[in-house]
Amino acid sequence: MLGDTSFDDRAGGDRPDRRALILVENLSVPFDRRVWQECTTLRDAGWEVHVICPRGSKRDTEPEAVIDGVRIHRYPLRAATGGPAGYLREYGSALWHTARLARKVGPVDVVHACNPPDLLFLPALWLKRRGARFVFDQHDLVPELYLSRFGRGKDLLYRGVCALERLTYRTADVVLATNESYRDVAVHRGGRRPEDVFVVRSAPDVDRFHPVPPEPELKRGKPHLLCYLGVMGPQDGVDYALRALAKLRDELGRSDWHAVFVGGGDTFEAMVELSRRLGLSEQVQFTGRIPDADLVRYLSTADVCLSPDPRNPLNDVSTMNKVLEYMVMGRPIVSFDLKEARVSACDAAVYAPANDEAEFAKLITVLLDDPQQRARMGRTGQERIGGPLSWRNSQASLLAAYAAACRDQAPVSADGPDQARRRPHH
Repeated sequence: MLGDTSFDDRAGGDRPDRRALILVENLSVPFDRRVWQECTTLRDAGWEVHVICPRGSKRDTEPEAVIDGVRIHRYPLRAATGGPAGYLREYGSALWHTARLARKVGPVDVVHACNPPDLLFLPALWLKRRGARFVFDQHDLVPELYLSRFGRGKDLLYRGVCALERLTYRTADVVLATNESYRDVAVHRGGRRPEDVFVVRSAPDVDRFHPVPPEPELKRGKPHLLCYLGVMGPQDGVDYALRALAKLRDELGRSDWHAVFVGGGDTFEAMVELSRRLGLSEQVQFTGRIPDADLVRYLSTADVCLSPDPRNPLNDVSTMNKVLEYMVMGRPIVSFDLKEARVSACDAAVYAPANDEAEFAKLITVLLDDPQQRARMGRTGQERIGGPLSWRNSQASLLAAYAAACRDQAPVSADGPDQARRRPHH
């Protein structure tokens, strides 16, 4: 826990009444683990933290909540389905609710917007004109996400999302990048000064993820358990994993495994149907989203974990949360050969040539047959999470970013002399 001394040194703070407002559109909080870690880091450093985010469907459903001292304001939002019109409706509704709740929160010293989408610079700009500093937390490269998810090429909508990204970069006082690849984009494509871009890596919550004794019954009578954890969207490669498992069975003659896929997303039902078409229904189990305790049970029992994200413009430069979560649990990983996957996992993973399902299947076999290698890889992953990839390093970078954003800033307070001008309308 970071005390007031570290806050004074790094975040400008003999003012314990500093207020931060974090804006999130695509996940609820505290379900969004990166955002929640940022919230608690800032809280421990003396900030009063507010969050505006959508409500969850099964959790985080209350419109207002105070959790561990963090004030969370949630709005109803139905995720887009279909084409661009659905996204316009989703984002329009999100922006309206965000602006409404930001007025309710009142004046803040920092507005901290997490993408996607690259539209939250609009409420951030409104708050910036009222004295706030704008921290842009770039979770995804939206132009690359567009190319990877929709396969429409560099069309008019692509040019539009590039323009929104440029406006977001231009409006921000500082940028938080999740890795060095994203930092390079902010500097070279976004035109940001290197000293204004801070790498704040996502890291697994070590209180949430810690191994427990394995439960052989989760293997459904098979010698080995394979595990996938994560979102199931068009760019996440669950289809690659399923086709690799079919090759593992049909071409390599391996049926000594049970596989569990944990998580949900836009393509969940399609992936269940693909599993059925491939004849994998008896060996592949889809759990949907499950409680943390059950997730830890599966990961603690897994012999090999799967990271089947195919190489595309987004995945090659993105840090995958599932890779970090496999590592903290001491699990060996099979991954496609992606730039940032190698940066994160190093020797905690083995790497198939990009998008090569047959080689992916062969590497699963190599690990299933070598328990000593699996154990070495697991230890390597845990050592990296406890060392260079630990959240402690990201905490220091986050507070340094806030210090840079707030340098020479006069405090903004609802109790200040211009309270009437800044009082929120209800």
